Amino acid sequence: MNRADGAPLKEPISVELSQFVQSVMNGLAIGSVYAIFALGYTLVFSILGIINFAHGAVFTLGAYFTYTLVVGQFENNGLLKGIDLFGGNSPFAGNPWMFALATLLAAALAGGVAVLIERLAFRPMRARGADPLLALVSSLGVALVVVNLIQLLVGAEIYNFPQNAYGETPPALSFQIGGKTVIIRTVQIIIFLVSLVMLGLLGYVIGRTKIGKALRAVAENPGTASLLGISVDRFILITFFLSGFLGGLAGTLVGTGFGISGPYFGVAYGLKGLAVIVLGGLGSIPGAVLGGLVIGLAEAFVPADYSAYKDVVAFALLFIILLVRPQGLLGKAVIQKV
Repeated sequence: MNRADGAPLKEPISVELSQFVQSVMNGLAIGSVYAIFALGYTLVFSILGIINFAHGAVFTLGAYFTYTLVVGQFENNGLLKGIDLFGGNSPFAGNPWMFALATLLAAALAGGVAVLIERLAFRPMRARGADPLLALVSSLGVALVVVNLIQLLVGAEIYNFPQNAYGETPPALSFQIGGKTVIIRTVQIIIFLVSLVMLGLLGYVIGRTKIGKALRAVAENPGTASLLGISVDRFILITFFLSGFLGGLAGTLVGTGFGISGPYFGVAYGLKGLAVIVLGGLGSIPGAVLGGLVIGLAEAFVPADYSAYKDVVAFALLFIILLVRPQGLLGKAVIQKV
């Protein structure tokens, strides 16, 4: 359609709306992954009052575990170079249900590693009544050991999941808004839906089950919980397993969407996860979810020409909000007793 002078009419509203929808979908997809990952931090912090810096390494392991089950071999480098677990025909590839099973198995393995980390890095410190800072440093040391072990075994190359990991699903879906086409990658939709399901399940477990009530009791007061017959040590292990499970699942979701960029690719997400839990409020599960979505959406609206500054935007947003609410969006203000 042209104007009276023959010049074409511009359609800024439809263009802006389509770009807005595209950005929102991108932000929800990555923000939901941030939320799942940050929940692992939050669970451990709510029980022990410390940050588990090995959580980023568990995130990385989850992606590699799933890749191992789906592909079965690492061709580029490392001690596992040339080993083919399934003879080039993995039972977990090409079928979305089998890929989902591989993802759950990998997340469970990541949870098992998190339990092992608790036994090695946290329990000895707790038994000696050591300062929480020492446990934090210990977890950082374990994280360095894990990522270097990964590099020794499989190298530092980029690994991408096969295109048929989710079966014969189309690579992208498109729809029209105001005459403009909005394209959403199928993997982004899957990431968002899986994240919603996991967040809902975790909310149910924490809020409606006996395990969840016991975890909340341990988080509130371990001494009183022990007097009530709750095995504090056992539920600390459950907390670490859930934390590792969520971290491993988040690693797989990111790996399928963006590839596994190397053993240290969980480090950047580890820092982002810290920003999420601080933004949402330390120890707050709803806060971790809200913080993840806020940071994901903030990054999604960074113009493409400035995509290298996404991390700057996220941490600048964190700084601004903490100036207004030092306890975070949903955190509780600490009452100083004198």
